[in-house]
Amino acid sequence: MAHVPSIGEAAERVSRTCSLADDVGRLRYVSGAREKALDRLGITRVRDLLLHVPHRYLDFTNTVCIGAAQVGDEVTVVGTVDKVTLKRPKPRMQIVEMYVIDETGVVQASFFRQPWIADQVHAGDMVALSGKLTFAYGFKQMKAPFYEVLSASTEKGSYARVLPVHPVGEGITASWMRRIVSAALADVGDVCDYLPARLVARHRLLSLGRALRQVHYPTSMDCKEPARRRLAYDELLCLQLALLTRQRLSLAGVEPTVHATSGPHIDALVDAMPFALTYEQCVAVDQIFNDMGSPHVMNRLLLGDVGTGKTAVASMAMAAVADTGTQASMMAPTSVLARQYAEKLGPLLDKAGIAWVLITGSTSADERARAREGIAVGSITVVFGTTAILSDDIMFNRLTLVVIDEQHRFGVDQRAALRRKGAGADLLTMTATPIPRTLALSIYGDVNCSRITQRPVEGAGITTKSLAPVNLDVAWTAIREAVDAGHQAYVICPLVDDSDDGSELDDVPEASRSKSTQLNSAVRTYETLSGRTYPDLRVALLHGRQSAAEKDDVMARFRAGEIDVLVSTTVVEVGVDVPNATVMVVLDADRFGLATLHQLRGRVGRGRDAGTVYLSCAAKRGTPARTRLDALEATSDGFELADLDLKLRHEGEVLGYRQHGGTNLQVVDLVADADLIEAAHEDARELENDDPTLSQPVNRALALEVRDRYSAYFDEIEHA
Repeated sequence: MAHVPSIGEAAERVSRTCSLADDVGRLRYVSGAREKALDRLGITRVRDLLLHVPHRYLDFTNTVCIGAAQVGDEVTVVGTVDKVTLKRPKPRMQIVEMYVIDETGVVQASFFRQPWIADQVHAGDMVALSGKLTFAYGFKQMKAPFYEVLSASTEKGSYARVLPVHPVGEGITASWMRRIVSAALADVGDVCDYLPARLVARHRLLSLGRALRQVHYPTSMDCKEPARRRLAYDELLCLQLALLTRQRLSLAGVEPTVHATSGPHIDALVDAMPFALTYEQCVAVDQIFNDMGSPHVMNRLLLGDVGTGKTAVASMAMAAVADTGTQASMMAPTSVLARQYAEKLGPLLDKAGIAWVLITGSTSADERARAREGIAVGSITVVFGTTAILSDDIMFNRLTLVVIDEQHRFGVDQRAALRRKGAGADLLTMTATPIPRTLALSIYGDVNCSRITQRPVEGAGITTKSLAPVNLDVAWTAIREAVDAGHQAYVICPLVDDSDDGSELDDVPEASRSKSTQLNSAVRTYETLSGRTYPDLRVALLHGRQSAAEKDDVMARFRAGEIDVLVSTTVVEVGVDVPNATVMVVLDADRFGLATLHQLRGRVGRGRDAGTVYLSCAAKRGTPARTRLDALEATSDGFELADLDLKLRHEGEVLGYRQHGGTNLQVVDLVADADLIEAAHEDARELENDDPTLSQPVNRALALEVRDRYSAYFDEIEHA
């Protein structure tokens, strides 16, 4: 017969569960200094510590003797330190060499720029080394392996266990982190499970208490993954529920508009289109119309690769607004882009009988006054603009649709300010940055997504070529030939000027970068090209440290054909359309992520003439950096590249998107946990439909967990 907990036992478990929200300083071994060290790691509460899972494990149940260890394998060996030396082959280079022996052989371990190891490990110590085994200079070697000093009293075989290795930082070692986590598990690890039993059973998950123990101290290497997946599911489900709850609270008491999804303006706009909508565009329009015609506020993200016609889809939503007799606004991140949308969609709206206006920071006082009056009385239906439309003097008569392009380039407050101009307005956000489905589901759990991959009008195409810096003459010649033929070119650099150290370039991991001694800066490249390479051409400079007016002026002149060669950083990445540009050269291309490079190359070949993109990179064939660039040469499918980017990086931050609300997923692996992401998304929607407030007894513990994990989300609503 199963044991039934007594009231006292149950009360004790509830008490331990509640203590997860306590400050981490209440735990054993967490002194003032260690508490500060944990705080630097983002660990402030007991829950944070227990969810600070190991990033690797040492399998001491499967160690090999040094003599039998195979070169090229990842192995763990245990032996006695014979000698430790600190070498300084160069003024700023420090190498610790450790020789470890057992009955069968010797292995040399090298540690770079970690001189303190020579003070921590001494001859005679028993150590465990874990890493990839190589062979050079007559020795088996490990470069920068993980090491663990074992107790001098440790008997052979007593260390046969799986040892966790937690992420640590200044002020706390891996061994101290293990000691603190072990004490925390002993004191508060036996907690109540907040997940409803049906979800635990549905996905065959471990109980919470068991998962916490097995993820930190697995009894075998096979036990750690089921434990991690349980915690990953929790993280995903709580995030999804927090997003959905925040959306529900923010719309509480708001009266949505049921838009007309058929009418004369929609029909006229379809007739005015210069091309027939593709199947995917039609599907996206139907999804948007279903949302707009429902008694619920629309919150939809339109994902579309470069040139797939997102603005055409957005214009159909604007026509529905016109048939409803209300108003729409479309906000772009720059005045150049806002003007471009007005120039593209304005004539179509004119043919459909839909009044529109453009408002930017450069709009004259008289034009602004006329626009302000028309918007206020409702005679203007569509407003294109930048953040200038957020001004208090711009008051809509009845704003029922908000369209935001590249929303990640606006702050949360700016997006919210626009929506406040029309209480209950439907929201359509657009982005040309391809996002993998798993990432979209995890960070946009409160948003419905529509995807477009087909181009309504095929451009002339783009050819992408990788070349070594020594062969850049090929690219410079291509620019000369393009300009002589009446076209224009881009030159993209990773840095603004030579004083930058490149530390902000975290788009790709260090292992995927070539070891370029000096990165190219836009300022120096501009001086070289304008002064020596192309003294007879009109060369201009564009970067993020210029004022908004300066950047707008440069881009306006480039679009007008008054600039032949534009030297820039990635500020040209999104949106701006210059059909006459046919050549792009990207210097130090290995310092940009796949998605960024894909967005950059989408700036050329947009007209009748084909484009060519040269990616300069010093990396050799077969290296991670060249593998990424080879992928760009092989495909022009942005979503395929986004999936590859995700697999290469395994990060919670991909394609320039941070987790929704600044939250990073700590336990989830966006590639390995694709099934969990889908499951958590569906489960959250089911819970939202069945019990929106999670007030049913079976869901109350989960509600408290969601609130406790994401309290900042709800504080944001309460203080709005």
